[in-house]
Parts: sequence; structure tokens; C-alpha cells
Amino acid sequence: MPDKKTGALTANGWRDTLRRVNRGWNDKPLMSISLVLVLLVIIQILQFGFDYQSVGEWADRIVKNWLNILLNNSYVGIIALGMTFVIISGGIDLAVGSTLVAVGAVVMLLINIRDVGVLLSLGITGTPAILLGILAGLLVGFVLGEVNGLIVTKGRVPPFIVTLGTMKIYRSVTMYYMQSLRGLSLPEEFKQIARFTIGDTMLLPILYWFALAAVLHIVSRRTVFGRHVYAIGSNERTARLSGIPVDRVKRRVYVLMGVIVAIAAIIQIARIGDMDYTSAGSGYEMNAIAAVIIGGTAMSGGRGSIMGTLLGTLILAMVSNLLTLIGVATLLREAFIGFIVVAAVLMQRKEKE
Repeated sequence: MPDKKTGALTANGWRDTLRRVNRGWNDKPLMSISLVLVLLVIIQILQFGFDYQSVGEWADRIVKNWLNILLNNSYVGIIALGMTFVIISGGIDLAVGSTLVAVGAVVMLLINIRDVGVLLSLGITGTPAILLGILAGLLVGFVLGEVNGLIVTKGRVPPFIVTLGTMKIYRSVTMYYMQSLRGLSLPEEFKQIARFTIGDTMLLPILYWFALAAVLHIVSRRTVFGRHVYAIGSNERTARLSGIPVDRVKRRVYVLMGVIVAIAAIIQIARIGDMDYTSAGSGYEMNAIAAVIIGGTAMSGGRGSIMGTLLGTLILAMVSNLLTLIGVATLLREAFIGFIVVAAVLMQRKEKE
């Protein structure tokens, strides 16, 4: 409470204030996250300044910057949507970056239009080859996610250990088989999956991201599967006793994660036209987890939302952009992101007093 003489907050007053902020963050996470995002947008606008010849030029600069932010973060944003289900269920998936590389390698091998293209060697070209390549990529994501889910549920191994191991396995095997293959070329029709422009802006990856977020929001809130995921994350033992097929739901969560990563991989290689198997997807797992946590999903499981993750990804992207605008050294930007993640975890602690 404020001191009557000085008007300053006492130690108890500061604790009460922080407790009210913490309670507000936990009770209304989407509103709290939205307010943070609005504040970041205002700071960004002020950072750009108003020294422009016209309002149109100023608005054009702001809009283009925002579109670039969304485009560059669309892959991590898509992966974070799947990570939301995993963390709500009480798990974690560190293998998403390696899964992305594996899916990208398979798709590129299949639809490559040079001599080593598998489908080309079979006489399959054009739209049929592209469709088969996309289906194969989704299947690879499905299988790799199923492997993670089976080991977690049948082997009773903690998800952190399982996905840490498969992260190394998937990337190492992919790099081994792809090390001698260079100069792969993709069909132009396939590249249009992500490169089709509206005006002079490449908007399709952003539209895919938002459309997938809308679908997964409905899945999480309006389906039996979504309710089961929340129930398992809240209390797995109670969920099992109430008749929920816990192991099956967990496996489906990891399968969903694998398929969503496959979608991100297909969009990424379509946009870039190539993939560096040693570095592609590196750090995606940490960025995705950070976006989910900042979006209000509890690390302990049982609480969170797709919309919160979407906002969390935008906050993460905005912070990174602001750090760039103000000239923070590249090597220090990750430290700022780390501080934000730790603060978000501290803010979402349940009050036990």
C-alpha cells in the first residue's frame, strides 16, 4: 500500500501489486497478451518516427515492415500451433526442426527435376508429381510424429528425452543421405505454392498460417480430441480413470505435430527453392516453445489456446524486429528473448498461498 506521508509503495504494496498483475495475467491471458502486443506496435511506430513526405508513405513503410515480420515468422508460427497441442497435453517436442529437414529432403528428392528426381525417373511429372511429393512429405511427418508418440506412450520414456534423441537421429540420417546430393531443382509450379504474390507481396505463407490457426482453434475447442488433450494435460491419472484413451490421444498429438511440421517444411522449400540440411530448422523448436509459453500455455499442461500462441508468436516477432531497429547486437537478441520466456513462465505460476 502507498505510504501516507510519501505516497510511495511499501514492500507489501509492491507485493500486492505484483500479485494482482500475476492474477490478471493468469485469469485473462488473451487480454493481457493483446495489450502487450498493442504496446509493442506503438513502440515500433514511434521507432519508425513520422519524418515522411506523406501519410501514405508512412503507412506503406509500416505495412511492409509488418508483412515482412509475418512472412519471416510464418514457419515458426505454424510449428508453434502444433507445439501448443503437445505442451497442453503435458509433453514437449524438440525434434520439430529435424523433422522439418527430413520432410524437406524427401520432398526435394521426389520432385527434383534433374537426373536424381525419383518421380522424374519414373516418368511422373507436372501436377501429379507435385501432389505425390506433397503427400509423401505429409506421410513422412505423420510417421516421424508416430515414432515419437509410440516411444513416449509404449516405452514410457519422458517426451523430453525421446524428442531430444529423435532430434539427433532425424537430422543426422538426413544429412548422411543428402550430403552427396547438390544442386537439386524444384518445378516452378511447386514453388508457386508459396511464391504466388498479391500485389508485390508474397502473402500465401501468411494466409496458410492464419488459416491453419483458425482450423486448429476449432479442433482444440470444439472437438472431443481437443477436450481430451486438455483433460490429459490437467490430470493424466484422472483422465485415464474417466475412460479417456490417454495413450491413443498422446500419439495423435505427436502425429498432429509431425504433420504440421511437414506443412511448414513444404511451404518453406516452396518459397526458398532449396534447403540447407545442416542448419535448416535449427532453433525452430526453441522459438516455437517460446511462442507457446509467451502465449499463455502452461508448461505443466492443461491450459493454453491456439489464439494465445498466435499472439505469442507475434510478440516474439515484434520484439526481435524492435531489437533490430534499435541496433541491438545480433548475439544479444536471443538473450532478450530468453528473459521474456522466463518472465512469462514466472507470470503464469499458479498462486499456492
